[in-house]
Amino acid sequence: MRVDLLAGATYNPAVMPSPVPTILVFDSGLGGLTVFSEVLKVRPDARYVYAADDAGFPYGRLAETVLAERVVTVMERLIALHDPDIVVVACNTASTLVLPHLRARFPMIPFVGTVPAIKPAAQLTQTGYVTVLATPATVARDYTRDLIETYAAGCKVNLVGSRRLAGFAEAELAGSPVSDEELLEELGPCFVEDAGGRTDVVALSCTHYPLLLPRFQAIAPWPVTWIDPAPAIARRVTQLIGHPVPGHEADDDEAIALFTDGAGISAALRTALHMRGLSQVVVESWPLR
Repeated sequence: MRVDLLAGATYNPAVMPSPVPTILVFDSGLGGLTVFSEVLKVRPDARYVYAADDAGFPYGRLAETVLAERVVTVMERLIALHDPDIVVVACNTASTLVLPHLRARFPMIPFVGTVPAIKPAAQLTQTGYVTVLATPATVARDYTRDLIETYAAGCKVNLVGSRRLAGFAEAELAGSPVSDEELLEELGPCFVEDAGGRTDVVALSCTHYPLLLPRFQAIAPWPVTWIDPAPAIARRVTQLIGHPVPGHEADDDEAIALFTDGAGISAALRTALHMRGLSQVVVESWPLR
């Protein structure tokens, strides 16, 4: 069932021809908006579909087999509807598990994933104390530990898995921010200090977390370098599909936000989406079985 949430608007993906690429940005919820914003900067001419699988949010609660099946199934429908030229999986939890499945299922479509920024964190640290702030599922992945062994073996890497920050970020955009005390309870374990030094780099390894970055900076016990992977993802997109098409200006009907549940869409969230360039908000009812 398709429901358009903007009164008086119509939605038909078949009536949206464009001479430029269609870029699908996919996440379990709203965190991928941080990636979408950076990709939009480098390809402002493109047609965009921002897909939030909020029926499955948060992905970290799902068993690996269920998550892999869910993402592939939802992606099949999204690709059939929108025929993207490239897909950005703006979710660390999904990327660290499902990217091989997606590339095998859709070999003709390039997929850009989002993985913990451990390599740049190791390159930037001056003290050798690095924190990777992620979801518990990303922290537990062998993929994450392999990245540490490969790129940060000489660092003291502190893995922090937060169960609540992604939900806090969703609440922030929906107009219901949590208190500084609740934020600091999740953020506090990121900051380690002992006789050898203290944390000076925090890699934000969930795309939701940069939505809270201004608040993180305000409540952090000391200044650190925060790594947001979104700009690097945007650069990778241009490497794969090139730079903007001269003479083409995107308009409002070339960027939509699609939700698989939509229960959390509030007036504040619709305003936030519109401010980010997503003026059409659509719900495709794809419940999690």
